[in-house]
Amino acid sequence: MAQSYFQVVVRYTVKPEETETVLRLLGEMAAATRAEEANLSYEFFQSTEDPAQIVILERYTDAAGFAAHRNYDHVQSIGASQIIPRLERRTIQTFEATE
Repeated sequence: MAQSYFQVVVRYTVKPEETETVLRLLGEMAAATRAEEANLSYEFFQSTEDPAQIVILERYTDAAGFAAHRNYDHVQSIGASQIIPRLERRTIQTFEATE
């Protein structure tokens, strides 16, 4: 039987002087997010061609799980308050997926 999930792809362009800080904070965000009930995975990757480019792949049981993620304290205290101000640009795409 096919398993469905909700995939989130986030792309960051980090201010050059902030890259190391953002990577550290993403480590904290990843650990907290992976503990969420609806989270299936949270991984982030730094581009080898342009270190200011970071891609985050998040997987949740469903869209409601991702919506719940946005209400956790760590999303505000780490993501909104500390990471987003260090970015030049951010995009978020969501996908329904089945494997």
